[in-house]
Amino acid sequence: MPKTKKKTSKRKPNPAFMRPVQPDDKLAAIVGSQPLPRSELTKKLWNYIKKHGCQDKKKRTMINADDSLRPVFNGKSQVSMSAPHWR
Repeated sequence: MPKTKKKTSKRKPNPAFMRPVQPDDKLAAIVGSQPLPRSELTKKLWNYIKKHGCQDKKKRTMINADDSLRPVFNGKSQVSMSAPHWR
């Protein structure tokens, strides 16, 4: 008897990440004021960081906030990309 392969279903995207969220005024200055999924907000924020050279040259896990990013990061001039993930 030949072996039959089990048909695996493709992983469905998490609907919470796809639901549009409204950025607050501080974040809207960077990514725009239209509601976007969190994944798109993150992409736009990273595009801004890369375009404006805000990533630290020596320690790439640090972001040096410019005048536009500082309000998004609660007034801090330098933040770590991994800080919330290490607690």
